[in-house]
Amino acid sequence: MSTLKLKNELQVMIKEGDENFIKFFFDMAKAYKSQLVKDKMIEEGEEDIENGRLFSLEEAKEIVLKWKKE
Repeated sequence: MSTLKLKNELQVMIKEGDENFIKFFFDMAKAYKSQLVKDKMIEEGEEDIENGRLFSLEEAKEIVLKWKKE
């Protein structure tokens, strides 16, 4: 099914859905978007590791201490 057709079907489902369906659908969409952000962060972290952009434990502790002071 094409994206356009899926969007149209979703619009109909939302229009006809009861309160529970709308809340459930909204929560699912929100969770999906949140997972995309997390996946992107993981991907960026893996790229940092592959490219040697790392901090030692001591460096990380110093960074955290600076954050706490700000």
